[in-house]
Amino acid sequence: MEVPDMERSQDSAAQPKSRGRRLADSRVVEVASRVGLCARGVIYVLVGILAVRIGLGSDSGQEADRSGAVGTLGEQPFGQALLWALVVGLAAMTLWRLCEAAFGQTVEGGEKWSRRLGSLGMAVFYAVICVGVVQTALVGGSTGGRPGDETSKEYTARVLDLPGGRVIVGVFGAVLIVVGAVILVRSLMRRFEKDLRTEEMRPATRRVVAILGIVGGVACGVVAAGAGLSVLLAAVRYDPSQAKGLDETLRSFAATPAGPALLIAAAVGLVLFGLYSFCEARWRKAAAHETPAEQPAGSAGSGTRPGAS
Repeated sequence: MEVPDMERSQDSAAQPKSRGRRLADSRVVEVASRVGLCARGVIYVLVGILAVRIGLGSDSGQEADRSGAVGTLGEQPFGQALLWALVVGLAAMTLWRLCEAAFGQTVEGGEKWSRRLGSLGMAVFYAVICVGVVQTALVGGSTGGRPGDETSKEYTARVLDLPGGRVIVGVFGAVLIVVGAVILVRSLMRRFEKDLRTEEMRPATRRVVAILGIVGGVACGVVAAGAGLSVLLAAVRYDPSQAKGLDETLRSFAATPAGPALLIAAAVGLVLFGLYSFCEARWRKAAAHETPAEQPAGSAGSGTRPGAS
């Protein structure tokens, strides 16, 4: 009599996870992921275009970062509507990443703790951007908010003043460098293709998507590593002015021996990453969706995870 009771207890404990898995694999979350990827694409394309203009010497005064991209979007015809559409997209991206953090990704290796932690970090990241866009939309879309460089320096100064703040800032900078390196290597190895339904693409389309993913990913990795290096230097030198946002990081490329050419190359790479985001929204793998009638007895919430072994 004790064994059945134990089994019922285990089944009861597993039920919440089963419901969560069904939510994570639902069409609602799938749609949220695709809408969110489109929002990411819009931001990176705009940031890249702003950076290209800076590299070509036609600086319009807009920051080549997310605040500048949001400000540019708000200045367009129907800017308010565009900003609120971006809010929806960023909120969808946040929801999707939170589900991944809680229940794992729907791709090969998606249950690993490192991927879940990365998804949690991205959820927080896009939630912050979403709040910023909401603030801009509420004031009429006339500004993109505070420049990212000022915000980076202010937050770095606050953390440096905390007990152990120097270590915290240094670790954060080191993590950014590692993340940038991982993105760069993953892009060069074309690991991103494991997350896509490449079998549905024509050969020419697959080549184009591969180029966008490789070049765009390398650009993102280099920029992230550059920003991380500046944060690490701020910790080592105990100088928050060393911390750079996206705009200042991109502008610093123009100060290298390669000159504006390196800035333009990085900017074009960010545009290509934005375009890749649209491709990922179209072809990213998703969990198989089953209707209750199609599910065999006892398999509720056991959605197929494409690519999982």
